[in-house]
Amino acid sequence: MDFNLTQEQSQFADALRRWVEKDYNFEQRKQIIASAAGVSQPAWEALAELGALALPIPEAQGGFSGSAIDMLVIMQELGRGLVIEPYFATVMAAEFLKLAGQNDHLLEQVATGELQMAAALNEKQARHELFKIATSASQTADGFVINGVKTVVLHGAQAGQLIVSARSSGAQRDTDGISLFVLDANAAGISRREYRTIDGYRAADITFNQVQLPPSALLGMQGAGWPLLEAGCDYGVTLLCAEAIGVMEAIFAATLDYLKTRQQFGVPIGKFQVLQHRMAEMFMELEQARSMATLAAVKLSSDDPEERRRTVSAAKARIGQAARYIGQQAVQLHGGMGVTDELPAAHMFKRLTMIELSLGDTDHHLARFIAQPGFKAAA
Repeated sequence: MDFNLTQEQSQFADALRRWVEKDYNFEQRKQIIASAAGVSQPAWEALAELGALALPIPEAQGGFSGSAIDMLVIMQELGRGLVIEPYFATVMAAEFLKLAGQNDHLLEQVATGELQMAAALNEKQARHELFKIATSASQTADGFVINGVKTVVLHGAQAGQLIVSARSSGAQRDTDGISLFVLDANAAGISRREYRTIDGYRAADITFNQVQLPPSALLGMQGAGWPLLEAGCDYGVTLLCAEAIGVMEAIFAATLDYLKTRQQFGVPIGKFQVLQHRMAEMFMELEQARSMATLAAVKLSSDDPEERRRTVSAAKARIGQAARYIGQQAVQLHGGMGVTDELPAAHMFKRLTMIELSLGDTDHHLARFIAQPGFKAAA
């Protein structure tokens, strides 16, 4: 299999990189973070104009039917530029609509940039177990009623539509009885409390109080939403892995530049052999992580759910380990400046930390990998 980028993918990456350098540099990003909105409407419009929003959307809904490898290219560039716009939240939520084969009109709005979305899946008692759901979905004569609270919903306050997981039957930890819904984020009974996360992103806790939904809000079959939820989250994990590669590339390059310019005893500190060894180890970690991110993108569309789960979890675990090592070494090599907001490296390290905690940390995915039926047979 040829893992080299196609000409179209390379051109897409170059266009995104030029946009980041020109219109989304470090100083502009800090201004966006400090703004009341926390995101930039001109940046969102630019992403739509570049085709980034249309790329993952099927052609039938006005998109380009981009593959996971195509998305890997985009997420790497957004990670390298530390772009904090609600791109990941929107395309991950849109994936649930694609998997369910419903709500084509919403996918069309995503492709044009008209609609931003978010996936409200986390709950305070669940940690990384997305099947541990207390939010309830009670069926009524007119549809469903949703009650519960979702926490740390990335860009939940910016979204116009939400994907929500709720329990329509079964116990709190059962995978049976889970249903997924798409609903208007401004519907009656919904309240959102927004806040800033440590990496500059915006998130929200969302409360659902007797939210009335029509039958058309249900994605897939009632009570049988776990396979859809798991597949959609694996897609999100794969995107996060790709973003982490971009962030690690950027923090590696920033550290290398610092070692070439920072002088001690009259020479650049990059001349010291022990620091050269550290950079070599960081590079090896980055290359191993890159390989796993690519493998996850390739296997995401596998017809075998076990193969998809195994590969995606292996990638998230390996990339989590690499991100921790590269981030910590970069901060140490920058000295005290490595933890100050004045340097991009500190922001990159914070973003890597949040990626590690999103959709399952390293320990969670190692446990998930080991739990796959093929693991014992291979061992």
